[in-house]
Amino acid sequence: MVSLLPNLSSPISRLRLLWRPSIHLTFKATSKLQLHNKAVKPQLFKSFSAYCSTSASNVQTQNQILGENENLVVLGIETSCDDTAAAVVNSNGEILSQVISSQAELLARYGGVAPKMAEEAHALVIDQVVQEALDKANLTEKDLTAVAVTIGPGLSLCLRIGVRKARSVAGSHNLPLVGVHHMEAHTLVARLVERELQFPFMALLVSGGHNLLILARDLGDYIQLGTTIDDAIGEAYDKTAKWLGLDLRRSGGPAVEELAQEGDAKSVKFKVPMKQHKDCNFSYAGLKTQVRLAIEAKRINAGISLASASDKERQARADIAASFQRVAVLHLEEKCERAIEWGLNIEPSINHLVVSGGVASNKYVRARLDEVVKRKGLKLVCPPPSLCTDNGVMVAWTGLEHFRLGRFDPPPPAHEPEDAVLDLRPRWPLGEEYAEGKSEARSMRTARMHTSLTSLIKASIKQESQSAI
Repeated sequence: MVSLLPNLSSPISRLRLLWRPSIHLTFKATSKLQLHNKAVKPQLFKSFSAYCSTSASNVQTQNQILGENENLVVLGIETSCDDTAAAVVNSNGEILSQVISSQAELLARYGGVAPKMAEEAHALVIDQVVQEALDKANLTEKDLTAVAVTIGPGLSLCLRIGVRKARSVAGSHNLPLVGVHHMEAHTLVARLVERELQFPFMALLVSGGHNLLILARDLGDYIQLGTTIDDAIGEAYDKTAKWLGLDLRRSGGPAVEELAQEGDAKSVKFKVPMKQHKDCNFSYAGLKTQVRLAIEAKRINAGISLASASDKERQARADIAASFQRVAVLHLEEKCERAIEWGLNIEPSINHLVVSGGVASNKYVRARLDEVVKRKGLKLVCPPPSLCTDNGVMVAWTGLEHFRLGRFDPPPPAHEPEDAVLDLRPRWPLGEEYAEGKSEARSMRTARMHTSLTSLIKASIKQESQSAI
């Protein structure tokens, strides 16, 4: 977001929170997803922005909005990585529209995400995606209550496209703006799907760029129990698919999952990562190396497509895929089991484990983690696959949840210069790190890291409380 305050170095000045606990609105999350005019094209992204000022004019604006629009309608925009997405969601939990524009062809061409190419692809389709989301919902911008957009974490070049579009829509139609944290959105979309999901609960967020185990204590209040010290599981799936010569147009994860069904999961003896570390952190860099060496040992030529491979080579590829998947997911199982124990020690009332993010679409992952939660007496909650990968629904829903608590920015200027400085947070932790969860392995990268969302909200609430005295 464009900073409205002169002191950019202060985290509190960049996140000004209007806390209004007295506000109570109708807020229903249906247990069954209600999809209206759904148009799922390729995909989109989200973010979490600064909060509004406590000036009298902003308080008056908020009261007017919340008083006149109990059925809130929020447009969500997501462009954090390689898919462009937009959706419209209301406070009854109805998904009025969902539109996704995929960059699958670019992924296949470059063997992964190329930030500059991804940025250009977002810029080409963002206007069309947002307009189609409004059209499919049979709404115009005048019918919206607010606009939500992902501001981080993600690729800066890609985040910028979505944030600029969100500010343009909000500024042109005098709408409040909510900046969304990408990983919080993956977490909270489960509350749209599962009406019984109340705080506190556990969450495992798994994708191409993230492996995160958190305890969600309340909206905006998260404890990080574990994260990856190098690569995420989705990255390992993508590289394995590339090295096995699989079709990347629908991403590496589904390709490996499908091929693994033909293989012997115990034929290749991969080692489970970090067995000696009694924490909840992840590492997939070493497993990637094991897979690459196994492929080289079997002389598999990735230049030969799976369809053109001999029966013997196809079986060799399938065995590697199955063996990789078994060990990659076993690593998740072991860390999840420990994290649940830690979580229950902190919050004994926990009843659910949410598994979300692109890798959560994997049926093998879901089945194995369901066994883990059953042993611990919990219930597994997984959004449907269309809401696990990056999408605008999760951004709109997260924006709506925060908006109800008065956490939003006032409308941006109707006309902003192209070179306006935007508040983008490419490296933005979600929660405060649990003391016992600090990695004993090599230090995780912390350079240019923003203050966590949880810390910012706590600091803002404290500041508002002190100013009210």
